Amino acid sequence: MFYELLVSFLGFLLLIIFVLVGVAFLTLLERKILGYIQIRKGPNKVGLGGIPQPFADAIKLFTKEQTYPILSNYLPYYVSPVFGLFMSLLVWLVMPYLFSMVSYKLGFLFFLCCTSVGVYIVLAVGWSSNSKYALLGGLRAVAQTISYEVSLALILLSFIFLVGSFNLMDLGIYQENIWFIVLLLPLSLCWLASCLAETNRTPFDFAEGESELVSGFNVEYGAGGFALIFMAEYSSILFMSMLFALIFLGGNVNNILFYLKLVFIAFMFIWIRGTLPRFRYDKLMYLAWSCFLPVSLNYLIFFLGVKVVVFNF
Repeated sequence: MFYELLVSFLGFLLLIIFVLVGVAFLTLLERKILGYIQIRKGPNKVGLGGIPQPFADAIKLFTKEQTYPILSNYLPYYVSPVFGLFMSLLVWLVMPYLFSMVSYKLGFLFFLCCTSVGVYIVLAVGWSSNSKYALLGGLRAVAQTISYEVSLALILLSFIFLVGSFNLMDLGIYQENIWFIVLLLPLSLCWLASCLAETNRTPFDFAEGESELVSGFNVEYGAGGFALIFMAEYSSILFMSMLFALIFLGGNVNNILFYLKLVFIAFMFIWIRGTLPRFRYDKLMYLAWSCFLPVSLNYLIFFLGVKVVVFNF
């Protein structure tokens, strides 16, 4: 029993370390790609080709003096970024390993619970800063995240009915012959756009509208707090990329191709940021409630019908 617990703990520790290293290099990849999109070089001064740049940035941010606004609510202001990073790392436990890790039979439900808690963290960050800009950014982010969580949940529910299980490992079994993206291309596009909105990424980055909200919900944060908020964001991007590869591109985690697909989806997040301008806020809400919701509901009813027909015959 003790040996099992020790192995599981070491597994979790390794997972967290590798996710954080992945986050560091994702920021470097983003800066490099955006540099080439804008016909310039990305980071290239620190070390060989700018590779140690993320670590230099982390050391700089965590050694800077932490400032606290006098009128802020100190405890939520201090704890929210830490809790945000904790939740974005905790959700990685649903990744379907075959050895000495947690293989959740209810992985889908655990994912939905963790993403729902993320709403409260953004709201706490915006509210506890006691700045009108931060509060507006937080409120926008909450409205946006709640709207797109509805379509995310319905799309996941479609797959739960299709596969007949809450376990993410079963997705790999069902995609041995054909990937779901071939059969369900519209649903995969809805999922990708919802993931962009869920992680507050361009073109849905309304929580950070520089033109009208200075820097949005994180405006009062600097140094370590700022670093933790954005480590949480990039960890969520990596997780959403992993989930997209798992659901739509064949879910075999033990294959090196799976990780290449994951990197390609993360690259798409960055590519979209370098290409598209920010959406208009009313159009964002219209897209969620008038486009994605009907599409995901129709697919859900269709899958229900398919399962009923299959069980009856």
